[in-house]
Amino acid sequence: MELKKDLSIVLPAYLEEENLRLLLPRINSICSDLTNNYEILIVDTEEPMDGTPQACEKNGATYLNRTGGNTYGAAIRTGADNATGKKIIFMDADGSHHPEFIKKLYAEKDQADVVIASRYMKGGHTENSPALILMSKVVNWGFAFVLNIKCKDVSNSYRLYDGFKLKELELTCHNFDVVEEILYKLIRLNKGFQIKEIPFSFKQRMFGETKRNLPKFILTYVFTLAKLRFMPIRRK
Repeated sequence: MELKKDLSIVLPAYLEEENLRLLLPRINSICSDLTNNYEILIVDTEEPMDGTPQACEKNGATYLNRTGGNTYGAAIRTGADNATGKKIIFMDADGSHHPEFIKKLYAEKDQADVVIASRYMKGGHTENSPALILMSKVVNWGFAFVLNIKCKDVSNSYRLYDGFKLKELELTCHNFDVVEEILYKLIRLNKGFQIKEIPFSFKQRMFGETKRNLPKFILTYVFTLAKLRFMPIRRK
């Protein structure tokens, strides 16, 4: 696929109509100041479950149904396959990733292959509970140590990618572990791959309930860590 846009903003969504009606006007306002050649892709469930299609139509966003199941990993793959931006930003649709930070990510687009909104570098912050923060830091430390990733926040999905490199990846993870899978495979497949982290404050979601299942979350990450460490990696 030819990458015709300067910037793609991709938001996986699962029952996020309320949040999207507030977020999409803000994202449009931010992106229109950066470039007039951008797109917003909302990757919804396999079949609509709320008014997300209407929210997209009202705000000029491209509405997509994820393929391959209703998992987060399927949403990421669908978004990456359909995005046409030379730079691609993934962000959450629940309001925890505030749109105004897009400016800071995009400002660093020529400084690294991936730019990460980092909660755990100096100046970063998260509003999660102490238990969730501890779990997140253990996951981050484990992946960074075992996979030799030189990065303080390997699990925040709010990132700017090089579109060409991202679209080369063969992604197999089904859940939120796809975020770590992307970073590790980009590093392994691209000699001299550059990561830049910039401090970010993670907010609580605006409306709705989290889609994370904690026991499943933990087991998935343990399995994924072993899989990435020992399985061969290839491009599409």
